[in-house]
Amino acid sequence: MGVENKLDRSWHNIDPDEVLTSFETDDKNGLTSDMVSERLNKYGENALPEKQSENRFIKFLKHFNDVLIYVLLVAAFVTGFLGHYIDTIVIVLVAVINAVIGYFQESKAEKALEGIKNMLSLEANVLRDGEKQIIHADELVPGDIVYLNSGDKVPADLRLLSANQLKTEEAALTGESTSTEKSIDTLDEETVLGDRLNMAFSGTAVTSGSGQGVVIATGTHTEIGKINESINEVEELKTPLMKQTDRFGKTVAVFILAASGLIYLFGIYLRDYGAAELLLSIIGLAVAAIPEGLPAIISIILALGVQTMANRKAIVRNLPSVETLGAVSVICSDKTGTLTKNEMTVTSVSTIEHDYKVTGTGYAPEGEIKQHDQEVDVNDHPALRELLMVMKTCNTASLKQEDGSWYVVGEPTEGCLLTLAEKADNHIPRGDILSTIPFDSDYKYMAVLTENDEGKYIYIKGAPDRLFQMAEASDDNFDRDIWEEKVKARTTKGERVLSAAYKKVSDNVTKIHHEDLDEGVIFLGLTGIIDPPREEAIKAIEECAKAGINVKMITGDHKDTALAIGEKMGIGDGEKGLEGKEIDAMSDEELSEAIMTYDVFARTSPDNKLRIVKALQNHDKIAAMTGDGVNDAPALKRADIGVAMGIKGTEVAKESSQMILTDDNFETIVGAVEEGRRVYANLKKTILFILPTNGAQSFLIMASILLGTMMPLTPIQILWVNMVIAITVSLALAFEPVEAGAMRRPPRPVKTPLLTSYYIFRIIFVSLLIGGGTLLLNVELLSRGIDNNMINSVLLHTIVMMQMFHLFNCRNELSIAFDKNFFKNKVAFLVSGVLILLQLALLYLPFMNVAFGTQPLDIIYWIVPILMGMTVFVIIEIEKAITRYLLQKRDE
Repeated sequence: MGVENKLDRSWHNIDPDEVLTSFETDDKNGLTSDMVSERLNKYGENALPEKQSENRFIKFLKHFNDVLIYVLLVAAFVTGFLGHYIDTIVIVLVAVINAVIGYFQESKAEKALEGIKNMLSLEANVLRDGEKQIIHADELVPGDIVYLNSGDKVPADLRLLSANQLKTEEAALTGESTSTEKSIDTLDEETVLGDRLNMAFSGTAVTSGSGQGVVIATGTHTEIGKINESINEVEELKTPLMKQTDRFGKTVAVFILAASGLIYLFGIYLRDYGAAELLLSIIGLAVAAIPEGLPAIISIILALGVQTMANRKAIVRNLPSVETLGAVSVICSDKTGTLTKNEMTVTSVSTIEHDYKVTGTGYAPEGEIKQHDQEVDVNDHPALRELLMVMKTCNTASLKQEDGSWYVVGEPTEGCLLTLAEKADNHIPRGDILSTIPFDSDYKYMAVLTENDEGKYIYIKGAPDRLFQMAEASDDNFDRDIWEEKVKARTTKGERVLSAAYKKVSDNVTKIHHEDLDEGVIFLGLTGIIDPPREEAIKAIEECAKAGINVKMITGDHKDTALAIGEKMGIGDGEKGLEGKEIDAMSDEELSEAIMTYDVFARTSPDNKLRIVKALQNHDKIAAMTGDGVNDAPALKRADIGVAMGIKGTEVAKESSQMILTDDNFETIVGAVEEGRRVYANLKKTILFILPTNGAQSFLIMASILLGTMMPLTPIQILWVNMVIAITVSLALAFEPVEAGAMRRPPRPVKTPLLTSYYIFRIIFVSLLIGGGTLLLNVELLSRGIDNNMINSVLLHTIVMMQMFHLFNCRNELSIAFDKNFFKNKVAFLVSGVLILLQLALLYLPFMNVAFGTQPLDIIYWIVPILMGMTVFVIIEIEKAITRYLLQKRDE
């Protein structure tokens, strides 16, 4: 039988002998050198493909890929053609400055592939030509026989041929919080990834035991390779803001081209302008209409948002993701390590005498063992004391403390039993072990022989059903039904249950065997173990509900555990949940329908998580995905915003995400969402402030051409107004505090336009106020026969002053400007002072006069613009009051 060409068969469903035959190998000699060479040529190295990084210059040029920048560059070309070189230089400089800001604020290059490569094993212990060899893991081929030992990284996907108490840590791949005990038994074909106990997967770690396996997949064909391929294939979506600004830019470009064409035709045929003179005026119109400072100010506002979030322990890796957070409507959260602590904790104990509650979470020995809310003295509870001695002695783990944090060396489940014993009010001794029956999945218990002052004992710890059998065989009065009910009560709460028992033996016993437990075993009780929910995460989920954000749990854990934890945390109803195999059986349409009904998803694969995110996005939901494992990476990348854990998260998860929580705290997401909503509100206020500048200037130029009067502003003066307004005064709006009730409103719908109907009205209204007022002043100055340069300077200064007063209108969208927060944003007053200094430089420094065609102004031309600015401020406040009144009437 030839070697399989396809490496993705269900090998867990095939007997070991058949697997060996399929790969023309055996577990006595392995492959020959010739077979290895042939298969290396056929399948390639056991490595993941490297992704070529994009050229930095190309990445810089991409920041010119904007329709408004295209219009601006065309204007620069025409001004250069007409000989207005200063105008050309300034226009090009503006475009370059915008590109530089965008380039340097861009997120780091994608490194998810490198993160996965770092997880892979560097060496492998193999059998070739009948001899054991240590080779580089890249040289492994399908059919190789690999040996595994405690501490090894699994170098490729293996079908296990032998497993001697072999356990692997697969949390990064499957989401499981405990090590997985392996066997070689053939499994059902439908067995999900997390339950394939006869497989060992590339990139996972051997925590204990030893084993042997045959390589069934290498490189991109391994489970970790498939995840890597999924990451590369996942389409990175544009954020809501990027989509909105794209649409806005195209709309403005169409308007500019249409208006410019019509005005040009009007000027040529009805006003008898010269072609070159009129073309320069049209360029002025185009430059006036383009909010060229907007990309820069958006980048700055988002960058400030990034800094604020960093102070709140949320690192955002690209700027638009700050705004995306404000629109999140669904958070898909991993369970282990995200909603829970990933620290197994004993929460309850039942003995033949009493039931007890255990306080404290995690591995720190801080907490109490209580009965009826009172701490118990273990010396008054002999059965409890005996149970604690069993759990502490029949144990291979140890507790360690480093930098104030406690952690476990060994199995997490055994570690939490040590913590339980340390919580007793009196010291619980750990007996010396004379003989051991190690834990094995075939018999599901561990037993040790120990000795104390009262003689020798066998202490037993294991699965309740096995110890129940021992107790029934030893004691006719043992009531198994009662204990079965106690077990059921705990498992329905998502707890893992371990039981304890002991047997008194004679002093001449030196070694123990399974047969020694056939009789004389006395059952002591049960411990209920759980990976506890984070208390702060429960509160955060409540906050999400108030903010209209739905939280869904997506985990690799068992369904019953997931449902129980979900109910405790306020996710789902504790009854409805979908498993990965059920999702696999659904079409995309069926999953899209189910996604709105279910909140808990268990035993999920990487593909399941990816499909869930896509299904939510099909419903126009802005989906966030939290996670910490390799298995989360494709969904993290596909989600509108991926959120990785910074402490316990893998590098793959971090590099595939848009945001990293430095404290691994789900609660931090709520703060980030609040900041996202603040940033979006301030962006809208900024647009509401900047666009009337463009509207006013466009109106002024169009009106001047239609009336046949002189051009009120030159293109370079228009650029000055646009940029000075954008990068000074509008910056103040980035520091506006979050609006009251921002986290009590539902997320904005994904299709909400950047400019609502009220915003469009307000922009037109303010544009006409500022543009109309400036036009009247232009007509008045022309009637007085004032010099053209002086008129240009006065009109430029007037527009700037009116916009400065308009800033204080925009600090609140509809509420009165003089509210309790009026003096809180000190930046608003600071930038107004900076703006005045810049205007002084523009008007009174000789080199600025030459560059921008301005000249010094008398005091009267300061007073008039300021009075006009105050008038605009009052009129807009009246309009806001009227609008506020009409909206209240509508809502009544």
